[in-house]
Amino acid sequence: MKMHGRVIRQGQAEGEALVSQQPIGFFGGVDAETGLIVESGHELEGESISGRILVFPRGKGSTVGSYTLYRLRRKGLAPAGIINAQSEAIVAVGAIIADIPTVDCIDVGQISTGDMVSIQGALVEVCQPGASL
Repeated sequence: MKMHGRVIRQGQAEGEALVSQQPIGFFGGVDAETGLIVESGHELEGESISGRILVFPRGKGSTVGSYTLYRLRRKGLAPAGIINAQSEAIVAVGAIIADIPTVDCIDVGQISTGDMVSIQGALVEVCQPGASL
C-alpha cells in the first residue's frame, strides 16, 4: 500500500512500524536515556521506539519534547522515522533538529505494529510482516 503525505523533515527511512492510536508526549512520556515509552497507562508503555518507524496521530505535552527527540538521536535511540496523522510544533521541531524523516497527513489507522514501512520524502509504503518493500 502506498500513501502520500506532507513532508515535515525530508529524508528516507525504513523499518518496522510501532503504532499508537494515542498521542505521544516525548517529555515525560519517553525516557531519553533508554528510548522506552514510560507514560503510565499509554498503550505502548514499555515499548522501545529506537530504530522503528513510530506511527501516531500527533504529539502532546511540553515543548521540551522536541529536545527529547534530539537527545534520543544523540544517544542512537531515536525512531528511524515518524509518521503522523497531523504533526504539530513539538514533533515537527524535534524531527527537524534530530534529523528524523517525518511525514504527516497520513491515515495512521492503515498501518499496524509490525508492518514494514518505508518513508521516501512524502511517499509512505507499507507492507505486511514478511513481505519485502
